[in-house]
Amino acid sequence: MSTTIKLSGTGQEMPLVGYGLWKVPKDVCKDMVVQAIKSGYRLLDGASDYGNELEVGHGIKEAISQGLVKREDLFVTGKLWCTHHRKEHVKLAINRSLADLGLEYLDLYLIHFPVSVKYVPIEERYPAAFFADPVAKTVVIDPVPYQETWQALEQLVDRGLVKNIGVSNIPAALLIDVLSYARIKPAVLQIEVHPYGNRAQLIQFAQTQGLAITGYSSFGDASYQSIGMVNQGADYIPLLEHPTVTSIASEHKVSPGQVLLRWAVQQNVAVVPKSLSNERISQNINIFHFVLSDDQMQSLNRLNINLKFNDPAKYLNYPIYAN
Repeated sequence: MSTTIKLSGTGQEMPLVGYGLWKVPKDVCKDMVVQAIKSGYRLLDGASDYGNELEVGHGIKEAISQGLVKREDLFVTGKLWCTHHRKEHVKLAINRSLADLGLEYLDLYLIHFPVSVKYVPIEERYPAAFFADPVAKTVVIDPVPYQETWQALEQLVDRGLVKNIGVSNIPAALLIDVLSYARIKPAVLQIEVHPYGNRAQLIQFAQTQGLAITGYSSFGDASYQSIGMVNQGADYIPLLEHPTVTSIASEHKVSPGQVLLRWAVQQNVAVVPKSLSNERISQNINIFHFVLSDDQMQSLNRLNINLKFNDPAKYLNYPIYAN
């Protein structure tokens, strides 16, 4: 199978496996980026909210200076944060990201969440998180029509600051709305995807509309355990430890993580796993030498319980996925 997805509009090839930069600490971020590039990663999935774009930029610069990669061979993703949804603030956000990354353009820029909160000037606090008051942790919703934000992203394409634009963490209804007015159609939808929450209907619909899919949190709860966002009860089985996953891993002589990543890419869903281990960084991109059978794919699909770990209803009381 191909190791890339061709994006609509530009025809640019997006790698199916990227290195995710969420929760990569600043003090090791530069080295992790260089290691990832050495291991073959060409997609770097970042965001201003991750707070490490400056260090990511240092890693990119170091890799280029070592002759490990050329800029044109990298696919760098950034994301517009929730404090910058108004059209006059979007340019401020991209300029800061590009300055920190040391880049002239991004390959992909996503609207991080369909949540618009009170604007916080970059000079005052950056990244700003969701909170108008970071001590009291108060959230002030400042409603901005999604169309206004999307059209501001289109202008970034016109100015050559980004090559592709896309959406993230939105349901089908909002995607349908975007498609109704988009002059430049979204190239990518990035959402949480794993067997406990396989998002099958949304993925199928988005793909029929010409969007590529990036699935984050491929290992399910793994990234959320350390920040107290897994409260599923005593009977909960971590996804990496589920017998269905581990038995398939044994059959193929690969790790459970490799099985979960392969399950996604076999559906033409790109993945962006994060690791701070050189061994696992290499392991996570090495998923094209085996194929899951139809039965194995179905057994993983049957694990679906429509579970979302990254749900703003849990930490903002803002239920964007409510029905």
